[in-house]
Amino acid sequence: MKLTDILYLKSGRIMMSGNPKRIARIFLNEWAREGYRVLAEELPFVVNGEVFVGNPVETPNFDVYFIVNPLSKSKEEKERLYKWLEEERDKLILLYEGKYVGDSITRYKIKDFIDYLIAYRWETVGTEVVKLYRLEEGKVVESRELVRKS
Repeated sequence: MKLTDILYLKSGRIMMSGNPKRIARIFLNEWAREGYRVLAEELPFVVNGEVFVGNPVETPNFDVYFIVNPLSKSKEEKERLYKWLEEERDKLILLYEGKYVGDSITRYKIKDFIDYLIAYRWETVGTEVVKLYRLEEGKVVESRELVRKS
């Protein structure tokens, strides 16, 4: 499992945690370049490709949806999001979480609705650590760690 494997998925629910702006920007730009219609709930960073802004849960007919901070939403918003994620299995959905969630993903209900978790962490010695997790039915079935020194 590599980041490029996840980048070129045609459908699936991907969650990124740890405020990975650079990785999320690459994903959104690539999908827009590939001709996908992208709808973002909001954009916490600049994207070069064409991205529309609106409410993904209420706006159908897009190829890619970008949801920001799903773990920080109210209980009602989370339940509505989970129902929508269950219905939209054929779409490409990127969930972007500012706080870091890695191995602890199993404690969150969202684990049942995502296929991949990309957990980003910046270490104090100038090292970036990216952990990739593949989930099936809320359980981690594969994981990999990537380390990049700057």
